[in-house]
Amino acid sequence: MEDYRTIRGTSLGEYQEKHSRFIATAAFADTEEKALEVLEEVRAANRTARHNVYAYCLRQDNRVRYSDDGEPAKTAGVPVLEVIRHAGLSDIIIVVTRYFGGILLGTGGLVRAYTAAAKDALDKAAMVTVRSCVTGQITLDYSLYERAVLLIRQSGAQLEDPLFADRVTLAFTLPQGTEPPLVRALEELTRSQGSVRISPPRYLPFEEM
Repeated sequence: MEDYRTIRGTSLGEYQEKHSRFIATAAFADTEEKALEVLEEVRAANRTARHNVYAYCLRQDNRVRYSDDGEPAKTAGVPVLEVIRHAGLSDIIIVVTRYFGGILLGTGGLVRAYTAAAKDALDKAAMVTVRSCVTGQITLDYSLYERAVLLIRQSGAQLEDPLFADRVTLAFTLPQGTEPPLVRALEELTRSQGSVRISPPRYLPFEEM
């Protein structure tokens, strides 16, 4: 499997034009079932809305779907889909809910509004790259804690919350193949008294810094 970009969790965006509100929900979804669950949750939470336009792109079977949900053809679902494609994202659904403000926007206004709402949701999302990663763990004395944390952060690894006991345990994640320099640095710091345990590689979301 190749690396790919997606988002973590859910984010919301909004755009208003001529009293119409466009509320965008962007969510991670790596199966069609999950994408449809998000869609139904948004619909249920916005039962009085005029439209719930959506688009999703999944790595599973390269599946792509979109809906204008009653808006004029290609003025809603396609613009939302293009926002996803332009961002280079997969395993994501964006649903844009429209509360009609009583004034028609025209085709150009609709395209602009749905695009802007979807972009706003992505601007507020946490972007991650799903890639082959390893997780590491080391237990060391408290006197070495701050220097070990500095080494881990300088390596670009994601540091988990420390576990404090009679000694401190640090866990971290970083892309496969980038771990050897950090392992050597930690072993030098602890003079090999704190062995670094590295997991087999697996595909994980790695948040962009």
